Amino acid sequence: MSQTDTNIDKQRVAIVTDASRGIGAEIARRLAKDGFAVAINYASSAKEADALAGELPAAGGAAIAVKADVANADDVRRMFETVDAQLGRIDVLVNNAGVLKTMPLADTSDALYDQTMGINLRGTFNTLREAAARMNDGGRIVNFSSTTLALNMPGYAIYNATKAAVEAL
Repeated sequence: MSQTDTNIDKQRVAIVTDASRGIGAEIARRLAKDGFAVAINYASSAKEADALAGELPAAGGAAIAVKADVANADDVRRMFETVDAQLGRIDVLVNNAGVLKTMPLADTSDALYDQTMGINLRGTFNTLREAAARMNDGGRIVNFSSTTLALNMPGYAIYNATKAAVEAL
């Protein structure tokens, strides 16, 4: 068998950020159903992430839960190292992690600004940077943005700034 033939049989690997619940969990379920080994990233929902990791093998793919704060470059590096070691080199990265707390710009604290920029923008940057060095040829990246960019709704200034920056990346 040629090297190409053996690669076809290799299970594809995906990382989904903030995948322990909600949209991220549904994305992980779909990827497992499609035959992917899935790394379920979480920052604080260990119980939910572990439960999902236990559920996904029945759908057809291996799964692990990996704790990492995507806003922290060292955490992201360790997450990719863990996935490489336990599942293999990644084929798909889904940047689902995000935070949205609406309020007037004048009432936005520095802490909320830092948290929103950290998770939504720096987190996407950190995972993109790691994926650029570690992703299989032909891999795919999905970055989440938001329709709120076009709606000009009150209270969304900081959130929209992060999503516009993600689109620019």
